Amino acid sequence: MSQENPLLQEFDTAPFSKIKTEHYKPAIEEAIKIAREEIQQITATEETPTFENTIVALEHSGEKLSRVAGIFFNINSAETNDEIQKIAQEVSPWLSEFNNDLLLNEALFKRVKHVFDERKKLDLTEEQKTLLDKHYKAFSRNGANLSEDKKNELRKIDLELAKLSLTFGENVLAETNRYELHVTDKNELDGLPESELENAEELAKKKGKEGYIFTLHFPSYIPFMKYAKNRELRKKLAIAFGAKAFQNDKYDNQEIVLKIAKLRHQRANLLGFKTHAHFVLEERMAKSPEKVNEFLEEMLEKAKPAAEKEFQELENFAKELDGIDRLEKWDSAYYSEKLKQKLFQLDDEQLKPYFKLDNVIHGVFLIAKKLYGIHFKEVFNVDKYHDEVKTYEIYDENGDYQALFYADFHPREGKRNGAWMTIYKEQQVKDGKNERPHVSNVCNFTRPTSKKPSLLTFNEVTTLFHEFGHALHGILANSTYSSLSGPSVYWDFVELPSQLMENWCYEKEALELFARHYETDEVIPMELIEKIKKSANFHEGMQTVRQISFGMLDMAWHAADPTSINDVKKHELEAFEATRLYPDVPENCMSTSFGHIFQGGYSAGYYSYKWAEVLDADAFAYFKEKGIFSEEVATKFKENVLTKGGTEDPMVLYKRFRGKEPDADALLKRAGLI
Repeated sequence: MSQENPLLQEFDTAPFSKIKTEHYKPAIEEAIKIAREEIQQITATEETPTFENTIVALEHSGEKLSRVAGIFFNINSAETNDEIQKIAQEVSPWLSEFNNDLLLNEALFKRVKHVFDERKKLDLTEEQKTLLDKHYKAFSRNGANLSEDKKNELRKIDLELAKLSLTFGENVLAETNRYELHVTDKNELDGLPESELENAEELAKKKGKEGYIFTLHFPSYIPFMKYAKNRELRKKLAIAFGAKAFQNDKYDNQEIVLKIAKLRHQRANLLGFKTHAHFVLEERMAKSPEKVNEFLEEMLEKAKPAAEKEFQELENFAKELDGIDRLEKWDSAYYSEKLKQKLFQLDDEQLKPYFKLDNVIHGVFLIAKKLYGIHFKEVFNVDKYHDEVKTYEIYDENGDYQALFYADFHPREGKRNGAWMTIYKEQQVKDGKNERPHVSNVCNFTRPTSKKPSLLTFNEVTTLFHEFGHALHGILANSTYSSLSGPSVYWDFVELPSQLMENWCYEKEALELFARHYETDEVIPMELIEKIKKSANFHEGMQTVRQISFGMLDMAWHAADPTSINDVKKHELEAFEATRLYPDVPENCMSTSFGHIFQGGYSAGYYSYKWAEVLDADAFAYFKEKGIFSEEVATKFKENVLTKGGTEDPMVLYKRFRGKEPDADALLKRAGLI
């Protein structure tokens, strides 16, 4: 089989065009077998355990498996179908089981522990110490010190959790795909920009229907909520969006949410931790749930007065404009947009012509070149999983190859919502060779139509910059070991490079590099740049409170014993109590589609977006002080953060870059909250 299975051949770039769906299962099965043999070789040796023959050997084991599984799960996110989802359900338990067998392998742990206990006598570099600590903790935090019966209990929990989070994601995707708002009368769509009507009309045609179709995918949903005058239709779409996987049908996630929360808690208890949050936060900059709650409450205290004032102004504005007595969630984006236009004479439709996707890509590349000395060259000979994917080779200022970059920008049926960065091949130094990474950005931006190129909203521009910041963390990675390379850092540090990158979207010097009118090539006018800057803090209080509410909901699920919770919605309402501005919508529930914490890696970690905002505001203040393209600051950031990955404690790296600890007031000042 390995003869004809492209995934089992030696390859550098993923051989997408040769991979057939039926190749995945046997390839993963075979790669698990190879990985088991590699582990067997480490434990079978008679030699005394050393850093090289145990820790480094363990680090390099399972490489085939992580590449094959990485390709498969990336495809499951970006280009999935029923068959691939079915395979994901089958192979996830195999991977969980393999992972458990590895981390509960007594002979292997004994060797790792031997090296760990001897660590003071070994002459290790900082990076080697971090690697040793990481591998030792991987065992101890996954039950290596447990008795046999408890190890078995842990295996069962992990197996079930792997399946549940997959099903959770599949249900949300199915709910997103199955809903459509079909409108045949154009008069009902007053307020929607021509470009949105065009998109909706093209979608209807594709589905063989008259009129217009709107969906729950962001490029369709967000403009509708922002511009559609028809309040009833906005309500209909908003309720459908908020009711995803909360409809007591086959796609309902309520039971799954309860099961996941309870199993995570059980697992943490088994490992000697009070709650799942205590377990997770031991490996974060924040260190404890108390510290996180304190951080969220302190932020809330400073942001809430501003949020309440903004909400009151918005409610008064809606009443004055349309006689709306009570502001509902489906009014939020619409009246915010109207008020924003009134205050700043600025709307997305005015800005979009200056943000043609190709120009924005060119701009982000140019900014990366100015800051970090790298340049991008589009190449057409790299295998891709879809025609729409673009591929680039990246070189440093000396012309040395740095990385391969895949970019995939538009929504498709088989692609989950949102935007993310992912890696197809990790950076590492092996056998004296620095193996360079293959990095990918996946987004869901408005498609070009037959009449217009893809024009981005300003929000989409910041999203592109954000994900590209993550990509830079991968591209510039320069560690010895792949598990410490690039974005392999604490979760509350991982958002720093991405959120920092967004700052350039608001700066005149940066915008003038790429924001040009797609028809006239005119550079974005200064007054529009001024308006973008002024409006940057528009409703910042409400935005901050919203982010804090998600962090609090996450902690409500993970920082206390969930055993007695039996009503998902009721629990959620209690968590939102301190942050609520809008009336509740009974048909809606956030938890059942909160993929970040029930499907992604953000459980007990959602606070890290705000946490990283503090870091990024403080870091960008340094750039502002020295100039936004300051070579001195950019070099410090590149050398102490981007290239270093997870080789040292993040606070140590940050202080080395900044010369001091981050100051939370930098964020509040930037947001205009103090």
